[in-house]
Amino acid sequence: MTIVTNRAPERPDLRADRPAPRYQGSGIGRQILVLSGRSLRALRDPALVVPGVLEPILMLTVFSQVFKSLAQTSSFPAGVTYIDYLLPAFLVTSAVSAALKSGVALTTELNNGIVARFRSMPIRPASILIGRSIADTVLSGVNMLVMVVAGALVFGFDPAGGVLGAAGALLIAVMLSWSLGWVFMALSAVLRRPEAMQPIGGIVNLVLLFASNAFVPVDGLPGWLRAFAEVNPMSHAITAARELALGEAHLSSLLVPPAICVVIVLVAAPLAVRTFRRVR
Repeated sequence: MTIVTNRAPERPDLRADRPAPRYQGSGIGRQILVLSGRSLRALRDPALVVPGVLEPILMLTVFSQVFKSLAQTSSFPAGVTYIDYLLPAFLVTSAVSAALKSGVALTTELNNGIVARFRSMPIRPASILIGRSIADTVLSGVNMLVMVVAGALVFGFDPAGGVLGAAGALLIAVMLSWSLGWVFMALSAVLRRPEAMQPIGGIVNLVLLFASNAFVPVDGLPGWLRAFAEVNPMSHAITAARELALGEAHLSSLLVPPAICVVIVLVAAPLAVRTFRRVR
């Protein structure tokens, strides 16, 4: 006797032969957030934070006392104390030093294996650089804020522009630090060695610093040095920061530093990412 059933014949499970989907990693926003947080953990280590805070304060102490007599010269702005004139410039010069540290930190990670470990994960190279850029910018902003507070409490920094003017000067310095950080990260991806990065970056920082209007007005410089200082990007940033702090801001001066920073980022950021991808 034959038994007839309505059950359909069993079909083979094709899913068993399919490979498991490969994990593509989290989104770029999540990657940037995690990598930025990783770099910001340096705030927990006093050995890394304290020197970065003390160095600009010690430099400010030395220069404010050594060059204090320049406030008595005829080319110096009338009615302005030297600390009110100097501190906005020191914010900008500290921004350049902080940008250099971004490049040095990246070369260190290229050599200690951390970047190689990142490359074994589903992480975009751009996320690594953006995360470092954000973290280093936050760290430099904290250091500059401490400098402003120390200048007010210890040295009597009290510019005519008040709190808003000082905040504007701080904002320009932070913006410059962020943009120049991309330049030094691109350079670090080419050099790949901290011992090569530090002297080259130091020379660039030294030239930009002393061939600018950081310590004396441009009119007080020799002719050949004045010509370079007038086109020095650091001089434009110092002028804008100083005018904001002193309550003498002009729109033409304020527009130049953001425009310079935008141009720097548009050129240096793609170059840094492209160069970083080729590092093996």
